[in-house]
Amino acid sequence: MQKADGTNLDLARIKAQTLIEASPWIRKFQGKVFVVKFGGNAMVDEKLQQAFASDIAFLNLVGIKAVIVHGGGPQITSRLSELGMKSEFVDGLRVTSPEAIGVIRDVLMNEISAPLASMVVNAGAKAVVYNGATEGLFTGAITRADLGLVGEVVSVDAGVIHKALEANLIPVISTVAPDSSGQLVNVNADLAAASLAIALGAEKLVVLTDVPGLYSDWPDRDSLVSELSASELEELLPDLESGMIPKMQACLNAVRGGVARAHIIDGRVSHSVLLEVFTPSGIGTLVLP
Repeated sequence: MQKADGTNLDLARIKAQTLIEASPWIRKFQGKVFVVKFGGNAMVDEKLQQAFASDIAFLNLVGIKAVIVHGGGPQITSRLSELGMKSEFVDGLRVTSPEAIGVIRDVLMNEISAPLASMVVNAGAKAVVYNGATEGLFTGAITRADLGLVGEVVSVDAGVIHKALEANLIPVISTVAPDSSGQLVNVNADLAAASLAIALGAEKLVVLTDVPGLYSDWPDRDSLVSELSASELEELLPDLESGMIPKMQACLNAVRGGVARAHIIDGRVSHSVLLEVFTPSGIGTLVLP
């Protein structure tokens, strides 16, 4: 018979205490829907991808209904370059031609959604891949003619997602959407995630990014905000760094649309989703109605 040494016993006690501390949050959130916007460094770092997939599988294990929404800027730019198609951005948004939209759709589905779904499956859950055109999930509309086929989600039919969640599947969703004529439109993944969270009556919207949270006075790192209300965020929004505006707008839209809580968390931190959900203090920035 092998005896456990003191180090192993201490580690076991830490693990047991962690589970005990997580139990109130597990009870609170069982049966609830979380919409998680996957992005930033977590999307291009394989170790972070694996950690994220493990987090999502764990949520599923304890009865939390997770839905993943993602974009894929770096992968799209790389593929367009390989095809000799220039990537042009205006106000941080990708100019999208009719030739590019099919490439964007395929990159999102084949290079991001499918591998991520496989990681979730390997972590012990079941996953299914969709985009905004699946069974009328999203309807988009072009918002700026100077950007080509770029728009926003104007309506959501979440029926296909409800069916997936009832079957204990984790939806992995990429963000292209047909407009009313059937033309595919490139839509912002942060804002699409917020629209879906509202339609699903989600408990949380969680947005992964590449900073620890919202800074009220960037680049002053002492100005990190741990929690703020929708009205406080609305006041800050016009003065935020441009890359944070769609993420914080998504959080604002979500809580104004009935989602109980929205979070910005650092996707560079391994297991950041679990740290947010199952620790008393959480991480990142919390937005409340």
